[in-house]
Amino acid sequence: MKVSGFSFIRNAVLYDYPIVEAIRSILPICDEFVVAVGKSEDDTLNLIRGIDSPKIRILETVWDDTLREGGRVLAVETDKALAAVSPDTDWAFYIQGDEVLHEKYLPVVRAAMEQHQDDRRVEGLLLKYLHFYGSYRYVGDSRRWYRREIRVVRNTGNVASYRDAQGFRTRDNRKLNVRLIAATMYHYGWVKPPEKQVRKLGNFGRYWHSDEHMDRLRQELTDFDYSTVDSLALFDGTHPAVMQPRIGRMDWQFDFDIRQKRLSPKNRVLKVIENLTGRRIGEYRNYRLI
Repeated sequence: MKVSGFSFIRNAVLYDYPIVEAIRSILPICDEFVVAVGKSEDDTLNLIRGIDSPKIRILETVWDDTLREGGRVLAVETDKALAAVSPDTDWAFYIQGDEVLHEKYLPVVRAAMEQHQDDRRVEGLLLKYLHFYGSYRYVGDSRRWYRREIRVVRNTGNVASYRDAQGFRTRDNRKLNVRLIAATMYHYGWVKPPEKQVRKLGNFGRYWHSDEHMDRLRQELTDFDYSTVDSLALFDGTHPAVMQPRIGRMDWQFDFDIRQKRLSPKNRVLKVIENLTGRRIGEYRNYRLI
C-alpha cells in the first residue's frame, strides 16, 4: 500500500501558518508528500525546503488571483498537488496549512487505509475535527464549526477538490462514499496573535468578498477581537508533539468565560439535542456515509 500526502501553501511566514507542523504530523505514514508552494511574498519556499525529509516533493505554482468567487483558487491549488502524487499511490492524505494530526491518530488512519484498501466502494475516509479558537486552551463548540471532513481519498484520478477546498467530490460532482474513522484533525486557523489574524483575514477574505468590503474591514480593524465568539469550551486534552514549540512561543493573552453563550433560541435547542444524541440536525454533509 502506497500513501501520498499532499497540501498547498502560500505566504506561510507572513500569515503565520503552521504548515511545517502540518506536514510533519502526517509524514510518518506517507511514502511521499507533495506540497504545491505558491509564489509568495515571503520565505515560504525555503521554509518548506527546510523540512529535512527525502519524502518531500515541492511543486512551485502561481496562483490565479482572478479566481475569487467562493475561494475557488484554493481548490485549484489543491488539485495541482493531488494531480502530482505518484500514479501508483493507493491513498492520498490531504492536510491544509493550519491543520495538524495528533500522533496518537497515525495508527488509526493507517489501519483504516489498510482495512478498506481492497473495498472499492470506499472512496475516502472522514475525520472528525476540533477547532481551536483564540488560544490553545479553547475549542469552538457551536454549530458554526464543521464537525467532519474528508481528508483521505482513494487515488483514482476521478477526485477533485470541492468549492473552496474544504472537501472533495468526483469530477462529475458526485459526493464521495466514505467511512468515518476514529481520528480527529486539530484545526488551528483561529489561533494566531490578533494582529496576524487581521492580516490573514484581510488577505484571504478577498477570495470571498468584494474589494470595497475588504477595504472597509482593513480600515476598521487593527487587532482581531476574539472575545466576540458565540460559544467556546475548554480543551482538556493534549496537543500534537509537533505543535509544542509553537505553543511555547505563544505571546498573547486570551481568556474566555465558557459560561457565556451567544446563541439564538433555536440554536440553543439544537445544541441541547446534539449534546444528548450526538446528531446535528440540518448538518451540511459533502459526502455519503457508508
